[in-house]
Amino acid sequence: MDDTLIRLIRTWVPIAVGTLVANVPALDGAFNADALVAACIAGYYAVAAYLEFKVHPAFGWLLGKPKQ
Repeated sequence: MDDTLIRLIRTWVPIAVGTLVANVPALDGAFNADALVAACIAGYYAVAAYLEFKVHPAFGWLLGKPKQ
C-alpha cells in the first residue's frame, strides 16, 4: 500500500473515532463541543500509539493500519 495512503488512514481513523466518541448522547451539552472533540481525538490517538509502540505492534490496527 502506498505510504501516503497509509498516513492518511492513520490520520483519519483517530479523527473519526474521536468525533464519534465525542458525540455520545450522554456527553451532549456537558462540555464545550469543540474542546471535547479535540480531546477525544487526541486521547484516542495517544492511547492507540502508546499501545502500538510500547505494548505490541498489532495494536496499530486501532489506527487503521499497523505501521511497518
